[in-house]
Amino acid sequence: MRKRDNYMNELTIGQVIYKKRKELGFTQTSLAELLNVSFQAVSKWENGTSTPEITLLPMIAKTLGCSIDSLLGHSTEVASDYEQRYKKNGYYWGLNPNYLCYELMQKMPPIKPLKVLDIGCGEGKDAVFLARNGYKVTAFDIAESGLAKGRELAERNGTYVDFFKADINDFELTDDYDIIFCSGVLHYIEPMKRNEFVQKVRSHTKLGGLNIINVFVEKPYIRNHESKKISHLWKSGELFTHFYDWKFHTMEEFMFDCNSGGVPHQHCMNVMIAKKVCEP
Repeated sequence: MRKRDNYMNELTIGQVIYKKRKELGFTQTSLAELLNVSFQAVSKWENGTSTPEITLLPMIAKTLGCSIDSLLGHSTEVASDYEQRYKKNGYYWGLNPNYLCYELMQKMPPIKPLKVLDIGCGEGKDAVFLARNGYKVTAFDIAESGLAKGRELAERNGTYVDFFKADINDFELTDDYDIIFCSGVLHYIEPMKRNEFVQKVRSHTKLGGLNIINVFVEKPYIRNHESKKISHLWKSGELFTHFYDWKFHTMEEFMFDCNSGGVPHQHCMNVMIAKKVCEP
């Protein structure tokens, strides 16, 4: 395995809190209120004269939309890899929207304001495309360099997407959405957190809403080109079983050629478009 890069350069916890507070538009006072501490405590964390009690770390991480590891200044290998990819000139994945965006528009056209969540949005091309077409889009990713490109792309296209930074292994949903869209990122979820993630997504989808999700699946004749420590391929059909009580519009498996990273290889993918037809 290649040596791990650390794009945060081992920032102190106070520096991370300051950086993420600014990204989210919190003042020291507003963050302190959310954490039920004094603004002086937040100020001391940020200037390095004290550090938060360990029992506060989960709440701080949740409030700032990050993992405890990233709060402590440690980048994951996934974050480091994608930070470097997205820092290069141009758009790593191009600017053409995923074909699933068109499927989404056919199944639920924006004849009224519809809330969309794009999970693992990368550089934001799909999120911006949907926002341009009338959807109210929120999108998150682990790589800040990708989010920065997404914001620039939205501005160039005269539209707005609520981009924020989060790790799919730690994120918390508070709002409900008409459509949850997730393409090519769920193999980064730790297997032990997979069911919890799916239940979270299901419960925050409005009745009558859609989940549009694809996952990379394991095949004995296809090599996984990423480290098994960070890439956890799904079993064929596994995704569909989590939505047994939803109405399926699409439920398919296919193989395709890929040249990402400059190395020709193949993937097998399960694709699902499912409608929530009843509450559990």
